[in-house]
Amino acid sequence: MDTLKNIPPNWGGSDPCDAWDGIKCENSRVTSITLSSMGLEGELSGDIGSLTELETLILVGCSFNGPIPDEIGFLQELRFISLNSNSFTGRISHSIGNLLNLYWLDLADNELQGPIPISSGSVPGLDKLHHAKHFHLGKNNLSGNIPPQLFSSEMALIHLYHDW
Repeated sequence: MDTLKNIPPNWGGSDPCDAWDGIKCENSRVTSITLSSMGLEGELSGDIGSLTELETLILVGCSFNGPIPDEIGFLQELRFISLNSNSFTGRISHSIGNLLNLYWLDLADNELQGPIPISSGSVPGLDKLHHAKHFHLGKNNLSGNIPPQLFSSEMALIHLYHDW
C-alpha cells in the first residue's frame, strides 16, 4: 500500500481486514483483492507473496506498472488472477507455474514481453497448471510460438486468448 498512489480513502490503519474497499478477509487473513478501475497507480510489491491465503487477485484497469513479482508464485491458494488492462512489463514469471490450484489466468492488455514460460527441470512453467481452464495473454508484446505443452492431455485448458 505504501508504494501506491490514489488509494481509497478508507485504506487507513495497518489492517486491510478492517473494511478496506476491495479487500475481503476470513479469520483475519486476506482471501480476495478486487480492485477494478479504482485509479490505483504504482508497482505491485513482492510483499504480495505474504498473503498466503489469497484465492482471488483482480487488479483490472488500474495503472499498475513494472514487473509482476516472482513472489506471486508463493500464493498456493490462488484460483483466479486477473491483472489485465494495466501496464505491467517484463516477462511472465515462471513462478506462476507453482500455482497448482489456478483456474483462471488473465494477463491480457499489458506490456509483457518474451515467450510463454514452460517448465524445464525444476523450473516451473504454465504447463504445470493442469487445472487452469483459461489463459488470456493477448494484447502484450509476447514472442515465440504457443508451446505445445499447453495442449498436452494433462492440461484442462479450454480457452487460450493470444494475438501474436
